[in-house]
Amino acid sequence: MFKAGFVAVVGLPNAGKSSLVNALVGQKVAIISSKPQTTRDNILGIINGDDYQIVLVDTPGVHHSKNALDKAMMKNVRSAVNGVDLILYLIDGTTLPSEEERQYIEHLTLPTKVIKTKIDLKNLKNFDCDLEVSSRTGENIDKLKQLILEYMPSYNEEHYIYDKDYYTDKSVKFLIAEEIREKALNILHQEVPHGIAVEIIRFYEEENIVHIDADIICENDRHKGMIIGKGGQVLKKIGMEARLFAEQLLDKKVMLKIFVRVEKDWRNKPDKIKSLGY
Repeated sequence: MFKAGFVAVVGLPNAGKSSLVNALVGQKVAIISSKPQTTRDNILGIINGDDYQIVLVDTPGVHHSKNALDKAMMKNVRSAVNGVDLILYLIDGTTLPSEEERQYIEHLTLPTKVIKTKIDLKNLKNFDCDLEVSSRTGENIDKLKQLILEYMPSYNEEHYIYDKDYYTDKSVKFLIAEEIREKALNILHQEVPHGIAVEIIRFYEEENIVHIDADIICENDRHKGMIIGKGGQVLKKIGMEARLFAEQLLDKKVMLKIFVRVEKDWRNKPDKIKSLGY
């Protein structure tokens, strides 16, 4: 018997959704940052086995919309929880779910399991959940996979939804752009808010080398200066770390050039948001 189906991974910003998807897939599918609302699009992580395929939908954090980008992100959440076979609602184990969050979970109409995350951390809170996991240590990740399989539809023959060699639906360009954004968020810490995006301007592949030009888009000149840093040191560090990821992903030498440009109020421009893949 072959099992295959879709699982939406839902929760508040910083609940550990992307970390859990990466842990379940065993590959880096989604970027990770300590900053909330890092994930902007529904990203598929695909778990393949000899007799199953689980398609995980990593969603943006559930939050109130403030601009066009936020609205697009919440639209992605709503689309993810429609038509899946199971919803995993993640709650950060160091926080207690609010009444609003409890009501949101209660109103989900599809099969839903509440998962407590980050159980490797201190000061854990007690609340009702179906399973406790740690993406960092791997604790109970296999148990979670077995729990998911219980809810996947069964087929009498192989029923791969995606090619069994795939581990995500996203393009190489998207993964590299997101990696650059992750490095920028983590290196800049609290200095630059989420008003940055990354656009791949040029991607040219030769036999032994790949040439990539990318723009980091920010909303004002002050942020541009922060991203570049004194003597260009911050931008250089972002580029070095992102290039290592790109070379590992492509298994080739990569020449990565990153530029910074200001595009004021881009988060309120639906056409721009769409062109960036969000």
